[in-house]
Amino acid sequence: MGCLGNLLWFVFGGFIMGLSWLLAGIIWCITIVGIPIGLQCFKFAGLAFFPFGKEVVYGGGAGSLLLNILWIIISGLALAIEATLIGVLFCITIVGIPFGLQCFKIAKLALMPFGSQVR
Repeated sequence: MGCLGNLLWFVFGGFIMGLSWLLAGIIWCITIVGIPIGLQCFKFAGLAFFPFGKEVVYGGGAGSLLLNILWIIISGLALAIEATLIGVLFCITIVGIPFGLQCFKIAKLALMPFGSQVR
């Protein structure tokens, strides 16, 4: 389902979520201090555009925890709410459940992006 799922995903919701991640990355990159955070947003925009066949591995230490707290306050909560609402809309139908699960994967990533790796 990887290729077909990614194509359908991109058309029915992935494009909007990917653009949200790109916008967050651009806003973070406006300041010099936020460039590392913005680059992380650009990496995860690729996941938001095409999530099927990829998994997220969580890890990290104290530095990741501090960045995640700052991230949640400034950008993460809005991205997580967006992905959760789209996921709930997808899960209303039986056919949309796989897409809803991908939205929930992205919502979790939106809350804890630092220390995470996409494989």
